[in-house]
Amino acid sequence: MSSARYCFAGLPPRISGACFCRSVSYTVTGRPVLSAYCHCTRCQVMNGSAFIWTIHFPAAAFTWRHPEPHDDALDTYVTDGKPWKTRYRCKRCGCCVGSYNTKTEQWSVWGVQLDKQEGGANLDGLKPTAHIFYDTRLVDVNDQLSKWDGYEGTSTRIL
Repeated sequence: MSSARYCFAGLPPRISGACFCRSVSYTVTGRPVLSAYCHCTRCQVMNGSAFIWTIHFPAAAFTWRHPEPHDDALDTYVTDGKPWKTRYRCKRCGCCVGSYNTKTEQWSVWGVQLDKQEGGANLDGLKPTAHIFYDTRLVDVNDQLSKWDGYEGTSTRIL
C-alpha cells in the first residue's frame, strides 16, 4: 500500500499516543500508510468492539516513549494463524497500544489513543479513509467512506 493514495494533509510532524493509565507511550512521525476503521474479527474480539480506528505507520516512524527497559511495561501476544503480527499491551492497565507486522514492517496504532490535548496536535489529517474487512462487520455504518472486504485498494470494494 502506498500513502500516495491517501490525503493526510496538515499533520503535525510528531504525534504521541498512550495506554489508558499512560504507563506505556509512543510517538509516530510522518505520514501513515493507512488510516481506516477495521471490522476484522480479530480486532472485534481482542478489543471488545464492533470495529476500531487503526492507523498504520512504517516501522521507522514508531518509537516507544515510556522509560526503558520498554519491555518491563509491556506484554506481548501473537495470535494463532498470524505469527508475523505481535500485539503489545500495557502490563498495568491491560490496554492494547499497538501491533507490529514483520511481513509489512509496519506498526498499527489505534486512533482513539492518540493525544488530543487541548491546544495539542490537530488529528483531522489522520481521519479514516475507508472501512476495511467490512464483510465481517457487526453493524452497518452509513457514511461516505468506501467499504472493502480486505485492505483498501488491494481487495474487493463492497460499497
